[in-house]
Amino acid sequence: MKILALVLTLISFFTFAKENKSDKQYSIGLGLGSSYSGIGTNFSFLSKTDMKYISAGCIEYDSHNGATCGFGVGWIMTDLFDTDSNKHGLGVYASLVGHESYYSYEGNGYTYKDKDIYGTGISYIYFMNGINASGFNFGASMHITNAEFEDSYGSFFQVGYQF
Repeated sequence: MKILALVLTLISFFTFAKENKSDKQYSIGLGLGSSYSGIGTNFSFLSKTDMKYISAGCIEYDSHNGATCGFGVGWIMTDLFDTDSNKHGLGVYASLVGHESYYSYEGNGYTYKDKDIYGTGISYIYFMNGINASGFNFGASMHITNAEFEDSYGSFFQVGYQF
């Protein structure tokens, strides 16, 4: 689990390293959805037509396990649709998407186990003022997961604000 978080972090740093320094523009966002790892925040690198981000947030809370929080990475592109508008984004992401608890039989009895569920998916995001400007964004996403007992697919609705 910790190795996956480290790998995702390293991949995101390498993604940011290839950009031209003269075009750098950064953004911080708050919201709910895949770009925010549930309810959370993101730090993103912006250009006129794309957004690469690292996110941190919480997916769920229950009284037995507490909060299920984690990290994610993603990339949203707006030049796949209409080159005159940078408001419609199509993206890919990998993130913590849930949690499952179950009992497993291990020779001498049943053992209670907890497991975080990670997923990878695609998203559509509409940026009210464009991808490289401050403003609200709305969208939806679908993902597949590594769940053993829960559904192996899922979705998020998204609403957020990029500063």
